[in-house]
Amino acid sequence: MFEAAQKRIAASGHRLLLTSDEIADESETPDRQCKLCSGFSNENLFTLRGVRTLICIDCTSDITNGFPEIIRNKQFDHACDALNWHFTGIPRDQLVATTRQFPGHMRADVQVAVDRLFSASPLRLFGIYEQHRYETLTFAGLTREGRDASAIAPAQYHDVDVGEDALVKCLNNGLWLCQDKDLRYAVVLSSHREYGYEARTRIEIAVPVGAAGAQFVQRCFAELEGAVNAARSYRGKVLSLDSDNEYRGRSRGIMVHKLPPVQREDVILPAATIKLLDRNVLNFVGSRAQLRRLGQSTRKGILLYGPPGTGKTHTIRYLASNLPDHTTLIITAAQISMLAQYMSLARLLQPAMVVIEDVDLIARDRDDMGPCEESMLNGLLNEMDGLKQDADILFVLTTNRPEQLEGALASRPGRIDQAIEVPLPDSVGRTKLVQLYGRGLPLGDAVVEEAAQRTKGVSAAFIKEMMRRIAQASIARDGGTTVEPGDIGEALDDMLFAGGKLNVKLLGGAKEMAVG
Repeated sequence: MFEAAQKRIAASGHRLLLTSDEIADESETPDRQCKLCSGFSNENLFTLRGVRTLICIDCTSDITNGFPEIIRNKQFDHACDALNWHFTGIPRDQLVATTRQFPGHMRADVQVAVDRLFSASPLRLFGIYEQHRYETLTFAGLTREGRDASAIAPAQYHDVDVGEDALVKCLNNGLWLCQDKDLRYAVVLSSHREYGYEARTRIEIAVPVGAAGAQFVQRCFAELEGAVNAARSYRGKVLSLDSDNEYRGRSRGIMVHKLPPVQREDVILPAATIKLLDRNVLNFVGSRAQLRRLGQSTRKGILLYGPPGTGKTHTIRYLASNLPDHTTLIITAAQISMLAQYMSLARLLQPAMVVIEDVDLIARDRDDMGPCEESMLNGLLNEMDGLKQDADILFVLTTNRPEQLEGALASRPGRIDQAIEVPLPDSVGRTKLVQLYGRGLPLGDAVVEEAAQRTKGVSAAFIKEMMRRIAQASIARDGGTTVEPGDIGEALDDMLFAGGKLNVKLLGGAKEMAVG
């Protein structure tokens, strides 16, 4: 009777909760009985510790559903323990690690790619305590045990500004334990540091020996390299490289300059100067594809020269605002030792405009140079001369003293393709500048005309400062609702006479004003 009841219960699919049989030894468990719940099943035969064991579908489901929680909550004190757990059953000599290093200033693009590849659904992510700053974290080093074992630590992030509303959170170091189908792998992100040099971002992927692991690693690195080459975080922006606090000229990262766009109507230059800019820069860039098809070089050198304060930097901002899809790199004379890094970045982000301000400070007569300065000048000449692979790079150099430029830069064709003078404003230019810098003020025609007449021979920077002082006088009198001719006289008196000759020179006044 009991056997008949067992059969009917089994046939109905219910579990047998009571039995009159003796509890069998593990090795004698009936083949059709689940090891865990004693229900009947013909599926899911596992080998556990060398013993073939039957586990029903319901119990298998309960076990697998609990795996993520078990994995997520398992605690480790050291990286070696986590790696031993992750690669259980795989001897260390059956693991292989492959490394790539990327420029430290590209860490934002590397981080975005790493997040997409490994951070979406890792089994675990750990931060690692770095005991020695100049010891690079490696996969082999993380497997060390005993007193030299690397401790697990909270993940530490550094916010990187890429010129967008949201900062990119870059991990200082990290260990990912991941699985792709049946392939278990680990990823180590760290910094490779050498004293006095820019730190490089290092990615290491460890997988079991075999073709599947090797192919997986190559796919990952191909995507990482593609992300860095695309450089989406910085492309099309105005950039410069940060120097370290000890002024060695070594790059620490990229600074994004958030400059307001400059439109054509905001550039107050003579018509001939505007025409030269359009023809040699904007039109040139627009015809690059056709030039390349005809076998012509697509790099170009432009020299902007003129007295201080005439608008050379403003002109560069105009070009940066109106060059489609171009990245602008701004190099000051103090950073010329970083030229090689700037040029590597320019080739990566091309089409690019490379701006070297006050080039006369480094490209002066060789007789006045030391060996280090001459080496930097030679580097600049080689880059502009096209000794390296041709690229879509536009060089724009500025100087206040063109007569002091070194002959090899100023005289040889192919380095400077066009010199463009940015002169002191004429009468028409001064009128436009007064209107431009005073557009928030209630300026009458008489005031504009007088201001233009009384500023003959001054720079654009002088007029900009004069209009600010006129605004101050207007505010002090009636809250900025009126501008009187006397405001012009008051501003010019402070700028030209009260401050002495030095003040006239500093503000960009006319030479006759300083003499008088």
